[in-house]
Amino acid sequence: MAYVSFGPHSGKLVAIVDVIDQNRALVDGPCTQVRTQAMTFKSTTPGQFTDFILKFPHSARQKYVWQAWQNADINTKWATTLWAKIEAREGKARVTYFDHFKVMKAKKMKNRIIKNEVKKLQRQLS
Repeated sequence: MAYVSFGPHSGKLVAIVDVIDQNRALVDGPCTQVRTQAMTFKSTTPGQFTDFILKFPHSARQKYVWQAWQNADINTKWATTLWAKIEAREGKARVTYFDHFKVMKAKKMKNRIIKNEVKKLQRQLS
């Protein structure tokens, strides 16, 4: 397992399926929306390899990687790591006032819909 540090898939976890040569590996991230592709080790270095290990056959297809990923419960384990917590903290710091405003409006809309449905049900019961 590796954490992609830059490129189009930066910030995502991938499973190393096969080593192509000294510079590239075949990676797959079925639960992080990273399709099976060749990726340079430079995208995941320095020190971006995780302690998580998945067991699947050599050059396995995506369904086997996905199954091993689910069985090992990688997403839950990743959420408890320091990397994931730092990433979440940085993401929270990037939220702007306008983003807060949009969330507030969405919550108001959701609560209004729930309130109206509850009133309808109460009227039907009365």
